[in-house]
Amino acid sequence: MKAMILAAGEGRRMRPLTQHTPKPLLKAGGITLLERHIVALRDAGIADIVVNAAYLAEQIVAFCGNGSRWDVRITVSVEAQALETAGGIINALPLLGASPFILVNGDVFCDFPLTCFTTQTVPEQGAHILLVNNPVHNKTGDFVLDGQAVKSSPKDAPASRAPRPTLTYAGLGVYDPGFFYGYPAGKRALKPLMDTAIDQGRLEGSHWQGQWLDVGTPERLALLDTTLSGAP
Repeated sequence: MKAMILAAGEGRRMRPLTQHTPKPLLKAGGITLLERHIVALRDAGIADIVVNAAYLAEQIVAFCGNGSRWDVRITVSVEAQALETAGGIINALPLLGASPFILVNGDVFCDFPLTCFTTQTVPEQGAHILLVNNPVHNKTGDFVLDGQAVKSSPKDAPASRAPRPTLTYAGLGVYDPGFFYGYPAGKRALKPLMDTAIDQGRLEGSHWQGQWLDVGTPERLALLDTTLSGAP
């Protein structure tokens, strides 16, 4: 099984910290966000990792090298300009192979055991994503979980029972490469592809209630740094 870490974003909300440093290379608890993901994937038994890069890509390339210092193999998919989430994945598909792969947003922190993903089944040309309780900065949430089926809104719940609460996409999941088939290369967001997969019954998920943080602002990075201070 392979994995992809999304690390191409400019991190505008993280400025001025990202003025000269790509967001995945910012540190929390003395370790870069990117290295935490690499180590977590390695410890879950993932030896082949693709990392995409666009903003200050040369720093990502230099940091990753070939991955040998973590005992993994890393290939960096460099984008001439940031292609957004789905566009970056589509661009990297030739590096990811024909089997389902783990996808990790480079700017999140989560204590979810990635070993659970290594045995996770996904629908044909579908995905299984991780959902978390809504954070303060995303109070309305993204999706609803009905069993394992991901739905677009509480209105999808049967009228015989109360609407299910919304949940937030954690930025982690297992995707079949076919999830992205038929979409041309170029700049493309992930949400519309998810909506299409929901309509076709190809998007499943599970609810994680452990630690999770979208490290999208200096304040949240500082919070994570404080939380992880003194941690090995």
